[in-house]
Amino acid sequence: MGSFKGHVLPGTLFLLVGAWHVWAAVARFAADPLGFRLRVWNPVGDGALRHLELYVIAGGAFLDMCIEVLYSTHLHFLAPGGGVNPAHLNDLEHGGMLLMFFLFGALALISQKTSRYLPLTEGALCLVGATAFTAEFLLFYFHSTTHQGLEGYYHYLLVVLIGLCIVSSILGALLLESFPADLASGLLITLQGLWFYQTAFTLYGSMLPEGCHRDVDGHVECHGHAAGERGEQLANFQLFAYVFLVFVYALGCYAVAAARYGHPDLRTMHATAMERRENGADRGGFVGSSALSREQGVI
Repeated sequence: MGSFKGHVLPGTLFLLVGAWHVWAAVARFAADPLGFRLRVWNPVGDGALRHLELYVIAGGAFLDMCIEVLYSTHLHFLAPGGGVNPAHLNDLEHGGMLLMFFLFGALALISQKTSRYLPLTEGALCLVGATAFTAEFLLFYFHSTTHQGLEGYYHYLLVVLIGLCIVSSILGALLLESFPADLASGLLITLQGLWFYQTAFTLYGSMLPEGCHRDVDGHVECHGHAAGERGEQLANFQLFAYVFLVFVYALGCYAVAAARYGHPDLRTMHATAMERRENGADRGGFVGSSALSREQGVI
């Protein structure tokens, strides 16, 4: 993954799956808010494309794994004297991480196609997904210790996003009727995909900050502390911009879903929540007024 395409390929996978997950979760909640149930994967219609999301996950992870293990190493992952070639340990580590996502997609497909032999509940699939994210977290956490400066900071922010994906997956397994947990999972996966893209364009593309350059080995170096600090501040701003973008996307999905599939219960729940909020504000004002009157009486 230490290249432009090595970040864009998994970024595309996370972005597509995450964006679809957000829309599907919002649409299901708008259509039936009281009967909402979390889903690890979401079907695309009822026809031949029903399991498209799982095919994208399993197929995309397998393709990326083959690129890391076979293409990037040119099949020279074994050293001439025996053992693993140290020059390609990085590629094999990435391949092991991608294997976990391939297994997640494959297990979910098998569970759907042959539920008689491998019946996995949504909670179990959430934990399998959390395991895949944990493998990714461990890889980047320990692997990122080899990155220094701006390169290390971009990967540090990626590790933070992966950790949040783990938390959201575990919460999904515990709160199977929670719409916020389902939505948060999709938002974080989308955000991770966008950050993969940003990392690719910044560290390996044309968006390298001013005052920084790539050395002969491809590592990013910044001229002085000020240039490195400016690059990190730029990374913080980029992450904030993506958080805002994902937030706007979720709001847009909710507005469209409420208009197209809005269940009467959705408006009832909204009206009830607003009524409780107004009543609570009124009671708070009355109590405050009573307390003030008592205080004035004592005086």
